[in-house]
Amino acid sequence: MIHEILPVGPLQCNCSLIGDETTHEAMVIDPGDDIESVLDLIRQHNLQVRQIVITHAHIDHVGGAMKLRAATGAPILLNQNDYALLKMLDAQAAWIGMADPGKVEIDRSIGQADTVKAGSLTAEVIHTPGHTEGSVCLYFSADKKLIAGDTLFAGSIGRTDLPGGSFDKIIRSLEEKVLALPDETVVVPGHGPITTIGDERETNPFLVKL
Repeated sequence: MIHEILPVGPLQCNCSLIGDETTHEAMVIDPGDDIESVLDLIRQHNLQVRQIVITHAHIDHVGGAMKLRAATGAPILLNQNDYALLKMLDAQAAWIGMADPGKVEIDRSIGQADTVKAGSLTAEVIHTPGHTEGSVCLYFSADKKLIAGDTLFAGSIGRTDLPGGSFDKIIRSLEEKVLALPDETVVVPGHGPITTIGDERETNPFLVKL
């Protein structure tokens, strides 16, 4: 597996480029901004992007998706429960002082137990509402790797005070779905450093009581 993590935009969202070393097919997860830098990485590895996957519809994760689709022709995938948030990108931009990216068009909804693929690499979609209604994580079981979006961070969890957020729902998502994964699973959060399920189970103040 080729896996490049590129912090993009003013909020330093962790954009993941994941590629199959044999077929050179790839997916990009959460291209929030800095699309030229993302395209540079794609060219460096000689990859063909087949899917653009968005973990949730906050501007720092989805803001560059249309530029990337225009450059690669790859479809944009997002859980339909976040479509309403997409219509608020102008308001989201104003909240954090970013430029309005304009309308983002979704090609396909992804939900619980769906899969996304790049060559031989397959990730299971785990619907984890709480940070937003349509938040999803992507679990690459063969590599024991979880792209967690803003559901789980090293030492913390996603905020729930924005539209569509629910503390009860994010705790339920974490307890019933995320913590069900093996302890050795590497977690790539939406922002900040990489961690593991085991470390978070033992030390994350939001999870140690679950």
